[in-house]
Amino acid sequence: MNTDLKKALVIAPHPDDETLGVGGSIKRLADSGYQVSVLTVAAHMPPLYTKEVHETTVRESRAAQNVLGVHEGIFLDNPAVMLGDIPLHEFNSMILNHVQRISPDVLFVPYYDRHIDHRMVFDACMVAARPVGPGKDIKLVAAFETISETHWNAPHIEPNFTPNFFVDITAQIDAKLEALSCFNSQLHEFPGPRSIEALKALALFRGSQAGCGYAEALHIIRMGAELFI
Repeated sequence: MNTDLKKALVIAPHPDDETLGVGGSIKRLADSGYQVSVLTVAAHMPPLYTKEVHETTVRESRAAQNVLGVHEGIFLDNPAVMLGDIPLHEFNSMILNHVQRISPDVLFVPYYDRHIDHRMVFDACMVAARPVGPGKDIKLVAAFETISETHWNAPHIEPNFTPNFFVDITAQIDAKLEALSCFNSQLHEFPGPRSIEALKALALFRGSQAGCGYAEALHIIRMGAELFI
């Protein structure tokens, strides 16, 4: 067993959330020697979506993850917007079991935003990331923004996304946009928020906040003394 292997886990509520939020960071971590896993919790599947839509989004997600250098893509296939139908202890265990198995050094989770699936996944991640048991060895826990969801929170009534950690993805921006382009079924035409132009503009703005070309913004929940990225 390679005890020097560094591992990162990204928990995405839906296919494409990991690319939108931290696609550049995934690529940067993978290029620097991290074994990156992506756990996708909900799926565009029946009863709200057809079987064909589900198969398409999973195929697109696997293609995007391949561009980003993801080591393992895990799909739990829970119907989107119906996570609340799962008993809470079972739902929390779904997340916890994979955190326990992977034992990541770095854990990226969705921000608590407008989408109910994002909120439920965030809550389950916070249970799994507690600094006891498997969560004790996680060195960095940070929440990522998801364009078209995070920025639709009602200001001051719901939590505002206030980043306090930026990852320079100037060298990875092309890979991030290439990965996003794999999601033909999910892309918007500009000025839609899930457009190539909007995502590139957000990365450019975040880069200007951090003094670099392009960046991804996160909110640190817990971080150890050692810097990992």
